Amino acid sequence: MTTATPARTAAPTKGLASRLLHNAHAQFLVFGLLLCLLPSLGSALGLKASTLQTLGFVLIYSIAALGLNLLLGYSGLVSLGTSGFMGLGAYLAAYLQDDLGLGFWCGVLAAVVIPTVVGLLVGVVSLRIRGIYLAIVTLCVSEILLKTFEQLEWFTKGTAGKQSHYPSLFGFQTGRASMFVVCAVALVLVMMLTHNTVHGQLGRALHAMRSSEVAARAMGVNILKYKLFAFALATAYAGLAGALYLFFLKSSYPSTWNLFLSLNVIAMVVVGGLRSIFGTVAGAFIIFAVPELVLKKLPVIGDVSGLPYIFSGILIILVIMFFPQGMKGVADLVRRPFQRRPASGKGAPA
Repeated sequence: MTTATPARTAAPTKGLASRLLHNAHAQFLVFGLLLCLLPSLGSALGLKASTLQTLGFVLIYSIAALGLNLLLGYSGLVSLGTSGFMGLGAYLAAYLQDDLGLGFWCGVLAAVVIPTVVGLLVGVVSLRIRGIYLAIVTLCVSEILLKTFEQLEWFTKGTAGKQSHYPSLFGFQTGRASMFVVCAVALVLVMMLTHNTVHGQLGRALHAMRSSEVAARAMGVNILKYKLFAFALATAYAGLAGALYLFFLKSSYPSTWNLFLSLNVIAMVVVGGLRSIFGTVAGAFIIFAVPELVLKKLPVIGDVSGLPYIFSGILIILVIMFFPQGMKGVADLVRRPFQRRPASGKGAPA
């Protein structure tokens, strides 16, 4: 009797630990906690300020890439306008905080709402065009925004760049390390929102629309509603990422928000894996951080200017060729030998 009691109490504990381990929100929270501890651990371990800045950019680009993954991976819609919407969010945040003196929260709110409105307009256009033609339209929108950033000097300071400062949050003046924590918190919240979106009714409708618009319409899916929703959420993510970029770096230049950045965000999604949240973050790390933190430190590759990015491009090609599902496919391959195989039934033949 006494020996059976520990087994009874241990089973629920083991079940709770297993449920927490496989709970997506718990994984996001643990991931966010580790990110928030990184500045403190980095200072104790001698982590350079440039390394922390690079990792901060990874968090920011991950937010924008999650929006594009929602658009491309779940909705089947292509966009080359991510950089333009990020730049719009950055300049709006700087204008409201620094020029109008309305503070951090008003700047972030404007950086999210106004690009979302523009995204809704692009979503209306997407009803009549698709595929490469939709990508060209979004590219045109991004180029229009880029030229606006260069010419509208009263708003953006033109090619001289818009300068900002670290915001004050809840009465405390932030710095580089505290803004890194803010970016980490924002990323975790975006990951949770994305997970809840794609695993609910909205996600099923977006997936049906991606497979076949005709079949989705026959099933009662409102194509207009969900296309507008996909574009609105993707541009909201991009605007938020742009605002965080500005507050983290304290400056914004028109040359930053070009086509090359949009293509890099697409590469983050492809390398990380379509419809994978953690994979998107891993893709952002591979595309942006690996050349800066790893390849540039190598003896031969790092000595030649531009060579680390060539090797990064080769890495992208290899991932696409051998792992079409991106880093998600790599993780599945590594995890496969450790997965338990189902036990055979008692009446199975020998």
